[in-house]
Amino acid sequence: MIAILSPAKSLDFNREINGEFTETRLQEESFNLVKKLKKEKVNGLKKLFSVSEKIAMLNVDRFQQYETSFNVNNSRQAILAFDGDVYKGMNALDFNKNELKYAQKSVRILSGLYGLIRPLDLIQPYRLEMGTKLKIGRKNNLYEFWGDKITDLLNEDLASNKSKLLVNLASKEYYKAIDSKKVNAEILEVNFKEYKNDQLKFISFNAKKARGFMARYIVKNKIKKKEDLKGFNLENYSFSEEHSSDNQWLFIR
Repeated sequence: MIAILSPAKSLDFNREINGEFTETRLQEESFNLVKKLKKEKVNGLKKLFSVSEKIAMLNVDRFQQYETSFNVNNSRQAILAFDGDVYKGMNALDFNKNELKYAQKSVRILSGLYGLIRPLDLIQPYRLEMGTKLKIGRKNNLYEFWGDKITDLLNEDLASNKSKLLVNLASKEYYKAIDSKKVNAEILEVNFKEYKNDQLKFISFNAKKARGFMARYIVKNKIKKKEDLKGFNLENYSFSEEHSSDNQWLFIR
């Protein structure tokens, strides 16, 4: 199986590169985006990204420093560089060599800048959410820019892994970058809720961490079969047969 995740806005590039690394596979497209973004000033990025002036300044600096060659000085492995809630839940910092290798095979990260990232792919500091309405040539946004390229690459990975299952742990914003009708695998949607005041509720912060917990469970237990996911029990979550259907699974706590 392959599990897909969203990236994180929070980054930590102070961590050392851990062992082997690979390169992203849609670099020409990434460079075209960076070339466009290098032309943006602070006010332009502030408006485009809907962020504060401080964050806009940070990212103007990031894009100006972005290099076409990736090395241990300007890059980090994605699974260690991303530092948001999902990645705190996954906690890949304690993965051993074999677990990192399994993550490289079984986890993919969707990205506005890189398209589709493997965990050990080197990335440089950036911010570019998939929903950003960045016009590139005749393309009005990143969904149009990426087109079928992400889906096609994902299908290549599914085929090489001989996998017939795609586990969606990504947000709606990022999952929209995939054409689900063209995915050559069964797609399993996984969601997380919890009881608050005797009501079952979706709590975004906790659900994000739970997606990371699920990715961790897949890697640590080398999960290959759909049914084996039902054993997920980290942070008191458990599979709810009552609230699930064939391709829509809910874990509650």
